[in-house]
Amino acid sequence: MAAAIPALTTAAPYVTAGTSVLAAAQAGAVGKYNQAIQNRNAIVAEQEAERIEKKLEFDLGKFDDQFRRFQGKTTTNILARGVELSGSGLRILYSNAEQAELEKGIIEYNSKVEQAQKVEQANFARMQGSLARMQARQAQIGYLSQAGTSLLTSGVFDA
Repeated sequence: MAAAIPALTTAAPYVTAGTSVLAAAQAGAVGKYNQAIQNRNAIVAEQEAERIEKKLEFDLGKFDDQFRRFQGKTTTNILARGVELSGSGLRILYSNAEQAELEKGIIEYNSKVEQAQKVEQANFARMQGSLARMQARQAQIGYLSQAGTSLLTSGVFDA
C-alpha cells in the first residue's frame, strides 16, 4: 500500500487533467445540444407564424362568405317588404359593408400581432441557443484551464 502512494501521487495530475479535458468535451456537447433544442424551438415558432397566416386567409375567406350571405338576406328582407334599394335600405347595406371592413381589419391586425409574437419567439429561441453555446465554450475554457493548471502545478514540466 505504501508503495502505491508515490505512484498515485504522480498519476493524480494526469488524472485531474484528463478528467478536465473530458469535462470540457462534455460541456461542448451539452452546449451544442442546447443550441439544437433552441433552434428547433425557433423553427416550431416560425411554423406557427406561418400557420397563423394561413388561418388568417381561411378566416377572411369564411368571413367574406358569411358577410355575402348576410348582405343577401338583408337585401331579400328589404325587397320583400316592397322597399326599393335606395334611401334607408341602401344605407343599411352600406353600413353593414363598413362594419364588415372594420371587422376584417381587426381580424387582420390581431393575426399580424400574433404572427409577430411567434417570429419574436423564434428570434429569442435562437438567441438562447447562441447563449447556451457561448456558455458551453466558457465552461470548456475553464475546464481546459484546470487541466493546464493541474499539470503545471504538479511539477510535470519541471526540468
